Amino acid sequence: MRKKERALAVIERLAGEYPDADCSLEYQDSWKLLISVRLAAQCTDERVNKIVPHLYEKFPDIQSLAAAPVDEIEEIVRPCGLGKSKARDISACMRMLLLEFHGEVPDTMEALLKLPGVGRKSANLILGDVFGKPAIVTDTHCIRLANRIGLVDGIKEPKKVEMALWKIIPPEEGNALCHRMVYHGRDVCTARTAPHCERCCLADVCKKAGIGGK
Repeated sequence: MRKKERALAVIERLAGEYPDADCSLEYQDSWKLLISVRLAAQCTDERVNKIVPHLYEKFPDIQSLAAAPVDEIEEIVRPCGLGKSKARDISACMRMLLLEFHGEVPDTMEALLKLPGVGRKSANLILGDVFGKPAIVTDTHCIRLANRIGLVDGIKEPKKVEMALWKIIPPEEGNALCHRMVYHGRDVCTARTAPHCERCCLADVCKKAGIGGK
Protein backbone atom coordinates (compact mmCIF):
# COMPACT_ATOMS: atom_id res chain seq x y z
CA MET A 1 0.00 0.00 0.00
CA ARG A 2 1.37 3.43 -0.96
CA LYS A 3 1.82 5.97 1.80
CA LYS A 4 -0.75 8.35 0.34
CA GLU A 5 -3.35 5.57 0.12
CA ARG A 6 -2.56 4.55 3.69
CA ALA A 7 -2.81 8.16 4.87
CA LEU A 8 -6.26 8.62 3.32
CA ALA A 9 -7.45 5.38 4.91
CA VAL A 10 -6.10 6.47 8.31
CA ILE A 11 -7.82 9.84 8.00
CA GLU A 12 -11.16 8.23 7.16
CA ARG A 13 -10.96 5.54 9.87
CA LEU A 14 -9.88 7.85 12.68
CA ALA A 15 -12.52 10.41 11.71
CA GLY A 16 -15.10 7.68 12.18
CA GLU A 17 -13.66 6.59 15.53
CA TYR A 18 -13.07 10.07 16.99
CA PRO A 19 -15.40 12.51 15.20
CA ASP A 20 -15.26 15.07 18.02
CA ALA A 21 -11.55 14.89 18.81
CA ASP A 22 -10.19 18.29 19.77
CA CYS A 23 -7.34 19.87 21.69
CA SER A 24 -7.39 18.59 25.28
CA LEU A 25 -5.91 21.82 26.60
CA GLU A 26 -8.69 24.08 27.87
CA TYR A 27 -8.58 27.74 26.83
CA GLN A 28 -10.84 30.67 26.01
CA ASP A 29 -8.32 33.01 24.35
CA SER A 30 -5.52 32.37 21.89
CA TRP A 31 -2.85 33.76 24.25
CA LYS A 32 -4.00 31.30 26.91
CA LEU A 33 -3.43 28.42 24.49
CA LEU A 34 0.10 29.73 23.96
CA ILE A 35 0.70 29.52 27.70
CA SER A 36 -0.88 26.08 28.08
CA VAL A 37 1.16 24.62 25.24
CA ARG A 38 4.35 25.87 26.87
CA LEU A 39 3.32 24.43 30.24
CA ALA A 40 2.41 21.09 28.63
CA ALA A 41 6.04 20.33 27.76
CA GLN A 42 6.92 17.20 29.79
CA CYS A 43 3.61 17.58 31.63
CA THR A 44 0.12 16.18 31.10
CA ASP A 45 -2.63 18.32 29.63
CA GLU A 46 -4.78 17.33 32.60
CA ARG A 47 -2.34 18.87 35.07
CA VAL A 48 -1.96 22.01 32.95
CA ASN A 49 -5.75 22.45 32.91
CA LYS A 50 -5.75 22.33 36.70
CA ILE A 51 -2.93 24.86 37.09
CA VAL A 52 -3.80 27.62 34.63
CA PRO A 53 -6.97 28.83 36.42
CA HIS A 54 -4.79 29.79 39.39
CA LEU A 55 -2.46 31.68 37.07
CA TYR A 56 -5.31 33.64 35.48
CA GLU A 57 -6.95 34.32 38.80
CA LYS A 58 -3.86 36.28 39.80
CA PHE A 59 -2.87 37.56 36.34
CA PRO A 60 -6.06 37.77 34.24
CA ASP A 61 -4.69 39.29 31.04
CA ILE A 62 -1.63 39.72 28.85
CA GLN A 63 -0.75 43.05 30.45
CA SER A 64 -0.71 41.74 34.01
CA LEU A 65 1.33 38.68 33.03
CA ALA A 66 3.81 40.80 31.11
CA ALA A 67 4.29 43.00 34.19
CA ALA A 68 4.35 40.13 36.71
CA PRO A 69 7.59 39.17 38.48
CA VAL A 70 8.87 35.95 36.92
CA ASP A 71 9.25 34.31 40.33
CA GLU A 72 5.53 34.84 41.04
CA ILE A 73 4.63 33.14 37.76
CA GLU A 74 7.06 30.35 38.59
CA GLU A 75 5.49 29.77 41.98
CA ILE A 76 2.14 29.06 40.33
CA VAL A 77 3.32 26.97 37.37
CA ARG A 78 5.96 24.94 39.26
CA PRO A 79 3.69 21.85 39.52
CA CYS A 80 3.92 21.56 35.71
CA GLY A 81 7.67 20.99 35.97
CA LEU A 82 10.53 23.08 34.58
CA GLY A 83 8.94 26.00 36.42
CA LYS A 84 11.81 28.44 36.07
CA SER A 85 12.24 28.16 32.31
CA LYS A 86 8.49 27.99 31.64
CA ALA A 87 7.82 31.08 33.78
CA ARG A 88 10.62 32.95 32.03
CA ASP A 89 9.24 32.04 28.58
CA ILE A 90 5.67 32.97 29.55
CA SER A 91 6.78 36.36 30.83
CA ALA A 92 8.90 37.10 27.76
CA CYS A 93 6.20 35.84 25.40
CA MET A 94 3.52 38.10 26.90
CA ARG A 95 5.86 41.09 26.74
CA MET A 96 6.61 40.42 23.08
CA LEU A 97 2.90 40.11 22.28
CA LEU A 98 2.41 43.59 23.71
CA LEU A 99 5.50 45.22 22.25
CA GLU A 100 5.61 43.70 18.78
CA PHE A 101 2.14 42.36 18.03
CA HIS A 102 -0.21 44.90 19.67
CA GLY A 103 -1.42 42.34 22.18
CA GLU A 104 -2.60 39.91 19.48
CA VAL A 105 -1.37 36.39 18.82
CA PRO A 106 0.10 36.37 15.29
CA ASP A 107 -1.33 34.07 12.65
CA THR A 108 1.76 33.05 10.66
CA MET A 109 4.39 30.41 11.35
CA GLU A 110 7.20 32.92 10.90
CA ALA A 111 5.79 35.35 13.47
CA LEU A 112 4.81 32.66 15.99
CA LEU A 113 8.32 31.22 15.97
CA LYS A 114 9.65 34.58 17.13
CA LEU A 115 7.80 34.20 20.42
CA PRO A 116 9.86 32.85 23.35
CA GLY A 117 9.12 29.21 24.08
CA VAL A 118 7.22 28.63 20.83
CA GLY A 119 8.47 25.93 18.48
CA ARG A 120 6.92 24.45 15.36
CA LYS A 121 4.67 22.08 17.31
CA SER A 122 3.17 24.91 19.35
CA ALA A 123 2.94 27.18 16.33
CA ASN A 124 1.10 24.54 14.30
CA LEU A 125 -1.35 23.98 17.15
CA ILE A 126 -2.12 27.71 17.27
CA LEU A 127 -2.45 27.95 13.48
CA GLY A 128 -4.79 24.99 13.29
CA ASP A 129 -6.92 25.41 16.39
CA VAL A 130 -7.12 29.19 16.66
CA PHE A 131 -6.94 30.31 13.05
CA GLY A 132 -8.23 27.25 11.20
CA LYS A 133 -5.17 27.10 8.96
CA PRO A 134 -3.51 23.94 7.62
CA ALA A 135 -1.36 22.48 10.39
CA ILE A 136 0.36 19.27 11.42
CA VAL A 137 1.22 19.04 15.11
CA THR A 138 4.05 16.53 15.48
CA ASP A 139 3.76 15.69 19.15
CA THR A 140 4.95 12.37 20.59
CA HIS A 141 1.70 10.58 19.66
CA CYS A 142 1.83 11.79 16.06
CA ILE A 143 5.49 10.82 15.62
CA ARG A 144 5.04 7.39 17.20
CA LEU A 145 1.86 6.51 15.33
CA ALA A 146 3.07 7.85 11.99
CA ASN A 147 6.09 5.55 12.23
CA ARG A 148 4.19 2.55 13.57
CA ILE A 149 1.40 2.77 10.99
CA GLY A 150 3.84 3.33 8.13
CA LEU A 151 3.12 6.92 7.13
CA VAL A 152 6.81 7.67 7.66
CA ASP A 153 9.78 5.32 7.90
CA GLY A 154 12.00 5.58 10.95
CA ILE A 155 11.81 9.37 11.25
CA LYS A 156 11.88 10.71 14.80
CA GLU A 157 12.75 14.39 14.34
CA PRO A 158 9.49 16.40 14.64
CA LYS A 159 10.15 18.79 11.75
CA LYS A 160 11.16 15.96 9.40
CA VAL A 161 8.02 14.02 10.34
CA GLU A 162 5.94 17.14 9.71
CA MET A 163 7.51 17.70 6.28
CA ALA A 164 7.02 14.03 5.33
CA LEU A 165 3.37 14.09 6.37
CA TRP A 166 2.68 17.26 4.39
CA LYS A 167 3.51 15.24 1.25
CA ILE A 168 0.76 12.67 1.84
CA ILE A 169 -1.92 14.38 3.94
CA PRO A 170 -4.39 16.88 2.43
CA PRO A 171 -3.72 20.28 4.08
CA GLU A 172 -7.28 20.62 5.37
CA GLU A 173 -7.06 17.26 7.18
CA GLY A 174 -3.78 17.68 9.06
CA ASN A 175 -4.93 19.42 12.22
CA ALA A 176 -7.89 17.13 12.91
CA LEU A 177 -5.84 14.04 12.10
CA CYS A 178 -3.20 14.97 14.68
CA HIS A 179 -5.84 15.45 17.38
CA ARG A 180 -7.31 12.07 16.52
CA MET A 181 -3.87 10.46 16.68
CA VAL A 182 -3.58 11.73 20.26
CA TYR A 183 -6.85 10.04 21.20
CA HIS A 184 -5.91 6.84 19.36
CA GLY A 185 -2.43 6.84 20.89
CA ARG A 186 -3.86 7.12 24.37
CA ASP A 187 -6.67 4.61 23.97
CA VAL A 188 -5.53 1.96 21.50
CA CYS A 189 -2.08 2.35 19.97
CA THR A 190 -0.48 2.87 23.36
CA ALA A 191 3.15 3.56 24.18
CA ARG A 192 3.51 2.11 27.67
CA THR A 193 1.81 -1.19 26.91
CA ALA A 194 1.58 -3.39 23.85
CA PRO A 195 -0.73 -1.75 21.29
CA HIS A 196 -4.26 -3.15 21.25
CA CYS A 197 -4.20 -4.24 17.62
CA GLU A 198 -7.14 -6.58 18.19
CA ARG A 199 -9.48 -3.60 18.58
CA CYS A 200 -7.73 -1.12 16.30
CA CYS A 201 -9.67 0.33 13.39
CA LEU A 202 -6.38 0.64 11.48
CA ALA A 203 -5.16 -2.94 11.89
CA ASP A 204 -5.66 -3.88 8.24
CA VAL A 205 -3.77 -0.85 6.92
CA CYS A 206 -1.10 -0.60 9.62
CA LYS A 207 2.40 -1.58 8.62
CA LYS A 208 3.35 -2.60 12.17
CA ALA A 209 0.26 -4.75 12.73
CA GLY A 210 1.14 -6.61 9.56
CA ILE A 211 -2.42 -7.75 8.93
CA GLY A 212 -2.85 -6.04 5.62
CA GLY A 213 -0.67 -2.99 5.76
CA LYS A 214 2.61 -4.14 4.27
